[in-house]
Amino acid sequence: MKFLLSLLAASSLVSAALNPITVKGNAFYDSKTNKRFFIKGVDYLPGGSSDFSDPLLDIDVCKRDIEYFKDLGLNSIRVYSVDNSGDHSKCMKLLDDAGIYLILDVNTPKNSINRASPANSYNTAYLQHVFATIDAFKDYDNLLGFFAANEVINDENTTSSAPYVKATIRDMKAYIKAQASRAIPVGYSAADISTNRQQQAEYFNCGSDDERLDMFGMNDYSWCGKSSFSLSGYDKKVETYSGYTKPMFLSEFGCNEITPRPFTEVESIYSEDMSSVFSGGLVYEYSEEDNKYGLVEISKDGKITKKTDYNNLKSELAKVQIPSGDAGASTKTDASKCPAYEEGVWEVDPDSSVPSMPKRASAFLTAGAGKALGTNGPNTSYGDEGDIEDNKAAAEAALTAKTSSKAASATGSGSATAAAASGASASASASGNAAGAIAPAPVGLIVAAPLAVVLSSTIFGALMVL
Repeated sequence: MKFLLSLLAASSLVSAALNPITVKGNAFYDSKTNKRFFIKGVDYLPGGSSDFSDPLLDIDVCKRDIEYFKDLGLNSIRVYSVDNSGDHSKCMKLLDDAGIYLILDVNTPKNSINRASPANSYNTAYLQHVFATIDAFKDYDNLLGFFAANEVINDENTTSSAPYVKATIRDMKAYIKAQASRAIPVGYSAADISTNRQQQAEYFNCGSDDERLDMFGMNDYSWCGKSSFSLSGYDKKVETYSGYTKPMFLSEFGCNEITPRPFTEVESIYSEDMSSVFSGGLVYEYSEEDNKYGLVEISKDGKITKKTDYNNLKSELAKVQIPSGDAGASTKTDASKCPAYEEGVWEVDPDSSVPSMPKRASAFLTAGAGKALGTNGPNTSYGDEGDIEDNKAAAEAALTAKTSSKAASATGSGSATAAAASGASASASASGNAAGAIAPAPVGLIVAAPLAVVLSSTIFGALMVL
């Protein structure tokens, strides 16, 4: 009886007012009504990235801020980091009741793909954190989707991290397929850099379906002050990405070079000028931090003061008339062509494969991620000792195989010399056997490479990224 009561109580916390959002072609749709969905939201990280705290754990803070979300007319928020060991059910229920979806980044300051050492940071311990975060939110219908990473590629010199971000996207999709009751979109949030942002969009949407992202977020600050659709370059973005086959939206927008911000871009974002390619956006950001992008100021005692930016945004959002029907959305689902290698711009071989999931991490797909470690978990950015041991064993096995193949080759050669009458036949046979034995060696040696990288990273240090 106690179990039944507990089950009923738990189900009431996750009961949904909102329907899950699904992806069709290059747009989002309500999974029940089939109505196209446009993101109208804010980026929500009170305290900023330097003062990490989970805003969805404090129910008083959650209640306070949701009232302002509703006042602005929002339907979505993005949260950059959470404590995956905490209970988020109460805040998620309040958000759901308020008609607000969550877009969640799965990383924390201690758990992310490190652009300075991506091979090290992609490991079993990191994936355990990612999968445990998925477990913590996968049952909420108002979870719109997950971001696998944010701005890992932030210039032309960090493109080598792209395969590891893509591997994370693949692994998250595989885990959701195995452990969740519905498909949940997985995406990437790209930095505001013109050098290779198009290549990023193409790369994360090329290849097999299991590796392709489900949504692409674009952090963009090109519309400053009272600009226009053409002066800001928004028209060129629509043109550039007009054939993109995944939902695209502005995961951050709101240039602050001119203040207070008038947010005149809102009219274009939710107009037919952009609706065939973009599905709305998220204003950066809710609370005032050191970078001066806030809509509100939060005092030390928790009191909220609205800035002029807040009032301007509210006014602009109130004018929005969402285009009707599919609003020009495409139903095409074709994969993009992998971008070509270009030195100093995009240094990823289009024919290279995505890194394989670490051996031990694959067990999570069937057994689940296990206990969420939250903020007390290890810093995974410099490697995982268990993976290092696996790589070391693989390297030793590869060396043994290579030694054995050389011995087999030598034996074969000797046999061929002794049997001169049938030399051509024997030589061909020995050559074939030797080639078959040697083939696995390069793969094993490549697997061993992360061990050296871990040692190098530990000595010289690495840059943390969210």
